[in-house]
Amino acid sequence: MSETIFSSFPTVKYEGPNSESELAYRFYDPERLVSGKPLKEHLRFAVAYWHSLAMMGGDPFGGQTIFRPWMAAGDPIAQAKVKADAAFELFRVLDLPFFCWHDADIAPAGDTLAETLKNFHAIVDYLEEKMQSYSTKLLWGTANLFSHPRFMAGASTNPDPEVFVWSAATVKNCMDATKRLGGSNYVLWGGREGYETLLNTDMKQELDQMGRFLSLVVDYKHKIGFEGQILIEPKPKEPTSHQYDFDVATVFGFLKRFDLENEVRVNIEANHATLAGHTFEHEIATAGGLGILGSLDINRGDALLGWDTDQFPNDLWTMTMSMYHVIKAGGLGQGGCNFDAKVRRQSFTPEDLIHAHVGGADLCARAFLTAARIIEDGRYDAMLAERYAGWQTEEGKAIVAGKYSLGELEERALAGGINPQPRSGRQETIENFLMRMIYSDKL
Repeated sequence: MSETIFSSFPTVKYEGPNSESELAYRFYDPERLVSGKPLKEHLRFAVAYWHSLAMMGGDPFGGQTIFRPWMAAGDPIAQAKVKADAAFELFRVLDLPFFCWHDADIAPAGDTLAETLKNFHAIVDYLEEKMQSYSTKLLWGTANLFSHPRFMAGASTNPDPEVFVWSAATVKNCMDATKRLGGSNYVLWGGREGYETLLNTDMKQELDQMGRFLSLVVDYKHKIGFEGQILIEPKPKEPTSHQYDFDVATVFGFLKRFDLENEVRVNIEANHATLAGHTFEHEIATAGGLGILGSLDINRGDALLGWDTDQFPNDLWTMTMSMYHVIKAGGLGQGGCNFDAKVRRQSFTPEDLIHAHVGGADLCARAFLTAARIIEDGRYDAMLAERYAGWQTEEGKAIVAGKYSLGELEERALAGGINPQPRSGRQETIENFLMRMIYSDKL
């Protein structure tokens, strides 16, 4: 392998909170045991191939500011291999356990579907070779069914059945590659599965198509014996006016309609949550409550901008409460924390990319450790339990279990002389308590 732009960097190691090095983890100690399991197995960090190696620094108002050796003119397959060499050296530097890809990130498109798939499998062969020499594993694969003009009206939801067929063939091959490379999940990222205007949209038709597509994916998973999870990534808007996979609750309703709620889980992205008018922790708590939490895309948006800015995370409060809900939901299992985040267009050096991941991993690690400490401490959960204590009585449980009719509840209310009085929600008390726990130096 030739030298890459990351080859000269040492592997980033844990040095503790007092480290002065920009190339050291202060809080991400991968071997630290939390509830009997190493931190690296709780968080299962992944590097996003697209934002880290395919993004060029463009935004809606400006073009390329980031230039990498594999972006230069040359044989597309050879350049894809140069990119792969650099990718695995970046993975080596960061020492994070996983990576993720879209097909279009790793391999060039051809003039036909057959040529595109040939290119894709040639690079999959190369990635398989690279994985023999490096420790990095595949968290998940997915297909880019949104960038090419053929997908301007969607992929599975497209008015043209030929686009549906093309998309099905692409996903089949991406699933095959994900299984071959040992991936733990396969993600369906519906970048344009929605509409720009209802004036030219048959919504029922498109939702039926989307349901059929997902059912085909699940059937194929079982056919090939893929043991990973199938994940849908909710996204509310941008680029479409409305996405059919708007948020976790919408996705769950869709899964229920097509009897897939036990087959498919969600990959939740922080920036998508805010675009939907939610918080990251809301979406995680919703998925946990519905039993469909699968994996996370770690990033943040900019509250002053109206698009998906995909910035690296830096909000300790938000991330701590998000990790609290992850732990309460039973953890991420086969999922993980994928850094679906890109450096800013002014941050164009290799060092910038490394520093961004180091900071993101440290923030998530500190948040997870703090969330685990909050749960172990028990006082916050006790506050919640006290608020809902009435529902743990025999009568409360009987109401939820459906043992009373509406008329019987009326009789109970009248006979018992019930006259409920307002009770404090103690929000400020809880906020103060969590503030002290989250910003404490104790981990």
